[in-house]
Parts: sequence; structure tokens; C-alpha cells
Amino acid sequence: MTDRAPLTADEVAVLIPALNESLRIREVVSGALAHHRHVIVVDDGSDDDTAGCIADLPVILLRHSRRMGKGHALRSGFAEARARGLRGVLTMDGDGQHAASDLSRLLDSANRHPGCIIIGARLRKRALQPIHRRLANEFGDWGIAWGTGYQVADSQSGQRFYPEQVLALQDIPGEGFVFEAQVVISAARQLGTRCVSVPIESRYQSANSSEQFRRSHFRPLSDLYRITSHIVLQALRYGHIRAVYRAIQANPPLIDDPSGEFGPPVAVSSPHREHV
Repeated sequence: MTDRAPLTADEVAVLIPALNESLRIREVVSGALAHHRHVIVVDDGSDDDTAGCIADLPVILLRHSRRMGKGHALRSGFAEARARGLRGVLTMDGDGQHAASDLSRLLDSANRHPGCIIIGARLRKRALQPIHRRLANEFGDWGIAWGTGYQVADSQSGQRFYPEQVLALQDIPGEGFVFEAQVVISAARQLGTRCVSVPIESRYQSANSSEQFRRSHFRPLSDLYRITSHIVLQALRYGHIRAVYRAIQANPPLIDDPSGEFGPPVAVSSPHREHV
């Protein structure tokens, strides 16, 4: 907990990693700007017109000269937010699958649960989520639990809030999508940080919708193998397998949903450090 004043939209940046997102990037950025003054777009070596599509918008545009992966894009954005003295970062993907209207819900949750990582969990309308993605996400949740010592709802979601103390963590290993998993693990182990999930809708291209999305950069088999093997290796090196298992069982996912649809309000307590 903290005695600092509640976060405001002007104290938080929206960070959008972007790789070949010309299809939807202008819509995504415009939506973010409607809620937040600070919008950081990291163009990770795109070879389409991603940067040109938003050239006239009042964004902070960072460009990698070559593709370096989502992990590097997030690191660049975190460093920029810290250099500007901001108190946190809201992330969303550049492909349009995250609704800008959910940003304020994540920020509200961050104020209810200071110091936590807030995840926009795709729990609503889950039937729209392709079955292979749903199974991959559940498997990813299992892996993350072994790294943190607590369960997380939708640990693979890219729509998140990171508080300033998490942005300040140094030398977080892992590239690509592995970085998003590792930052949660590092925050749990070094800071005792918990994740709180806020239910959002799954947004995918379907026969019942005219919305178009580019093909996901996430590859369920190869990327989940990288993420899971990375976490399992860390868990084996760390040891304390029985203690971690007990901690996982004792710490179910924390879901913050004022509507009550997904349960009563949550109370956050950090897992014991010896368990993570």
C-alpha cells in the first residue's frame, strides 16, 4: 500500500508496441489519445507504413531501426515513461484487439490496488476466443503460477498497467513475449508484487463481426514453448517446489470486478517472499 495521491490519467502513459500495424494503428492511437495525454508508440522496425499512419498525431514515437522484439519495445517505452517522470504505464497492442475504453477501468483498478500489476483479462465473451488461443492462455497461466507463487487470470494478455516501481526493475531477462512473463515473475520475486485481473471482452475476428485484425504475432506453440521452458528452468533452479505448489494453491486469481459478475471485491496481500 502507499500514501501517495491516486493516479491520474495525466500521470500515466499509454504504451503501444507496434510491428507492421498499418491496418489499425491510427484507430488504436486515436482511441488512446482520447483518454490519455501521453501516448508512446514504439515502432519495432516495421516495414509497412505504421509510423506514417500516425505522423500527424501528438504521440511520442520511438523507432527501432530493425526488429528487436516486443521485449525491447516494452523496455524502450518503460525507459521513456520513467525519463518523463510518469507514475505508470498502461500497455495495449497495436492491432486493435484491446479497447481504449478499458484503459480507465484498469487505471481505476490500479488506484484500488496500489503497487499491483493490473491485467485486462479476456474473461467476457470468451466463446469468441479461438479454442487454440484459449488453451494456450490457460497453459501459460499454469506456467506463470510456478514463477510467481500465485495464480493469474489471463497472464498472456498484453493490456496491462505497470506501476512505477515495476518500470524501474533492471536487468529483466527474456526477449519477445517471454519478457511479458518475466516482468511479472521478477516483480513478484523482487518486490512482492501481485497481479490483479480486470475482466475485459475478447476481441477477435469472427464471422459475426466486420472488424478486421491482422494475424497475431503470437505463435501459440513456439512462443508458449519459449515462455514455459524459460519459467520451468527458473523454477527448477530456484527449488522449493513443494513450497511454491502450496503457495499457488493458497493464492487463486484475484479478479477486480465492481459489477460482481466475477465474484466479490478482492483484497490484495503479497505472497510470502520465501514462496516466490
